Amino acid sequence: MPTQSTPRVTALAAATLLLSAALAGCGGSDDSKDEDLSAQKLSWKDCPAPDAAEGGGEAPSPLPGGAEWQCATMKAPLDWSKPKGDTVDIALIKAATSGDKGDRIGSLVFNFGGPGGSGITTLPAFGEDYAKLRTRYDLVSFDPRGVGRSAGIRCEDDSALDTYFQQDSTPDDEAEREKHLANVRDFNNGCEKNAGKTLPHVRTTDAARDMDLMRQVLGDDKLHYFGISYGTELGGVYAHLFPKKVGRAVFDAVVDPTQTAEKGSLGQAEGFQLALDNFAKDCTSQEADCPVGDTEQDVKDRIAKLLKDLDSKPIKGIAPRELTQTAATNGIAQSLYSKDFWPYLTQGLEEAYEGDGKILMALSDSMNGRSEDGEYSNIQSANVSINCADDKARYDTEYVEKKLPEFRKASPLFGDYLAWGMVSCTDWAVEGQVDHPDVSAAGAPPIVVIGNTGDPATPYEGARKMAQALGEGVGVELTYKGQGHGAYDSKNKCVRDAVNGYLLGGKVPKEGTVCS
Repeated sequence: MPTQSTPRVTALAAATLLLSAALAGCGGSDDSKDEDLSAQKLSWKDCPAPDAAEGGGEAPSPLPGGAEWQCATMKAPLDWSKPKGDTVDIALIKAATSGDKGDRIGSLVFNFGGPGGSGITTLPAFGEDYAKLRTRYDLVSFDPRGVGRSAGIRCEDDSALDTYFQQDSTPDDEAEREKHLANVRDFNNGCEKNAGKTLPHVRTTDAARDMDLMRQVLGDDKLHYFGISYGTELGGVYAHLFPKKVGRAVFDAVVDPTQTAEKGSLGQAEGFQLALDNFAKDCTSQEADCPVGDTEQDVKDRIAKLLKDLDSKPIKGIAPRELTQTAATNGIAQSLYSKDFWPYLTQGLEEAYEGDGKILMALSDSMNGRSEDGEYSNIQSANVSINCADDKARYDTEYVEKKLPEFRKASPLFGDYLAWGMVSCTDWAVEGQVDHPDVSAAGAPPIVVIGNTGDPATPYEGARKMAQALGEGVGVELTYKGQGHGAYDSKNKCVRDAVNGYLLGGKVPKEGTVCS
């Protein structure tokens, strides 16, 4: 899955790939109108290197034991209300099971979040984390429509995106507000122009229907699924549409399906503030002196002063760009997605206080999908396109200004930033679909729903709301008392045993299980 281009902030595992480096196909054909798409045969081949829209880089390395990643393209209806009409290409990747054929359960489909994250790049990057699951499943992921090679939407070119992500995202007067809205309008117009007929068909419901077609094409009677962050919303929508087709499913870093876009942004303001509080507490509780503040409040006060100063006077960043207030806020938020990133935040703040903003800018670039060579993936363009197609709400500047006190109370540091992010869909060309997704799934089997008490991007309370919304006997809540976004990739043994026990052995965790 924070940038001013998004109506809600999301955590994206793919951003980790870009962070490590920074700190150290189109669809729309009409040749399948008479074809039964559920009967199509996929042509699996060695995977090429990810294209620019997916983030670039090298072709995925073989898995331990030499197993190769394989890629294929699946055709899906561009408009699901016209299943015999034009098609869109959906890019898939898989690693065949490492276990005996007789032990194979089927395919385990992953969505890592966003919306906008490329499964083609993310699954191989974290493939070893799922080695245990590969003993009984083929591991499968995909670029959802509008993402990467699946008719990826690109709203502006790299140069324009550099400018866009540097803009003042917390306007203080009428002139700044007008400039900000003009920038958002230009970005949105670019999305409409470049996406063409794809733009109305990138909703979460479209992606859920694609997954059911994928289930059929992969030869599975049930969809076994692992959704992370936005992937939990996608999984919930799938369960609502196809409750009898749900297999074993796990939702990790759970989106609250009952909230509007506004409540989602407000919840994330609280979540990122909590994560910052936890960072400050951790830094000042160490035996060695905290290099960015003497007390928890001092740490937060110094960060607030840095951001205030950057509003009028940026410092040097990654040449030729400077570190602006927006880029610094974005970089700080990115570092709060994982406790593993906290040392980068400490170092980045130390250097920024001395006038060097390179580390905070590298963190911001990671969030925005910018590689070291200046190329952007389409992660943020897709994020905005999918969110605005999903969310019915459209907020204007007067509404945001009225809500600023509430957001500032939730987070003195991130409140303004997230409040102004709500204007991202104001001039969107496609009408939003719903106020919030319907995930009620009566008749579905148990779905394990994991909430992390320290999660900044999908606050802990969302897990309970998801479990309740799925319905009695469907949502099974598990709590992880930890830091960062998500639980399974924390490598916590209790969490992993519970998830593996369900996905591999069908053992449903006890409702209310707590891992720490």
